[in-house]
Amino acid sequence: MAEENNGPVEVGAPMDYTEHEQTYNLFISAAKYGTMFLVALLLGMAAGFFTSSGFLGGLLVFLIIFVAGIVLLR
Repeated sequence: MAEENNGPVEVGAPMDYTEHEQTYNLFISAAKYGTMFLVALLLGMAAGFFTSSGFLGGLLVFLIIFVAGIVLLR
């Protein structure tokens, strides 16, 4: 039959919750800024390929959106 365990659930070393929180915050920041970078890149590529602005116009659009995104996501 099944055993009834009333002891502690965690077995082994104690959890380092501050390290877990730092890792979680790093992951969230990387996901947030990575998504913003990719959106800025796609919009810059769209401006460069589908308008008459060319490479420099697309680069300018990318830089403007990227800097604005960094400022707004802080």
